[in-house]
Amino acid sequence: MDKVKKIVGWVLSGLIALILCASAFQKISGNEQALQMGASFGLSAGVYSLLGMIEILSVVLFLYTRTGILGALLLVAYFGGAIATHLEHHLSTAFPIAIEAVIWITCIIRFPELTQRIWIKGSKTNNLS
Repeated sequence: MDKVKKIVGWVLSGLIALILCASAFQKISGNEQALQMGASFGLSAGVYSLLGMIEILSVVLFLYTRTGILGALLLVAYFGGAIATHLEHHLSTAFPIAIEAVIWITCIIRFPELTQRIWIKGSKTNNLS
């Protein structure tokens, strides 16, 4: 079962990486459609390009096992911002919510230590150590 979980975790990680790298590449390369989307949010081409670089950095950190949790937290924060931006501009939030859900599912599979920190087992009270 551990082998299956590991494979599923990496397949989901790869799927996330492919989607986000494609998105980041469009932002960085100045794709006209991407720039129009950014402009509709009130973002300049430079800011939109910076967002693409942040996406790539977050994905790289997410894929590298030692920094995977940090990358996951950055991706979750990034998509929280995307959801807020979509809500502000009355756009569908389905895509960013779906990506964020897949990121969390992947984290649950790949990082059991994160899951243990979130859902503390037993009757222990919240301990800051």
